[in-house]
Amino acid sequence: MRLLPGISSERRGFVLAWWGFAVTFGGMRLLTWLIHIDVAGVGDVQAGGVHIHHYVWGILLLAVVGAAGLVKRSARARAWMGLAYGVGMALIVDETALLISLEDVYWDTEGWVSIALAIALIAVVGGVLAATHRRRDPTQARDDD
Repeated sequence: MRLLPGISSERRGFVLAWWGFAVTFGGMRLLTWLIHIDVAGVGDVQAGGVHIHHYVWGILLLAVVGAAGLVKRSARARAWMGLAYGVGMALIVDETALLISLEDVYWDTEGWVSIALAIALIAVVGGVLAATHRRRDPTQARDDD
């Protein structure tokens, strides 16, 4: 696989999950801030007049990744599943404060719980990925599917 060639196929999904989480978390914070300051053309997703929070999309995405993980997959599919997993987790973690309080506290002081948790996860998982990194054995066969 050309994407992340220096990373083993077993580890690639984890690295992509971490990247997907970090980028999605930052992107969602930016998007919700643009909605919060009423930027033209940017708004909430609604169905029947009810705001659908982005944790719902995260739960649905994790359900799909979980179901797909029940069958044997190629290294390429596992990498994409890792990315989708990270995106789904970010959508949920970004609204942890709402899920804890059952109130929309996204822009309140209580909303910082979500930010603290996301930053802690990015730091800890990044640290674990860095600490457990080992070079690929050049004599080992490559898994390029």
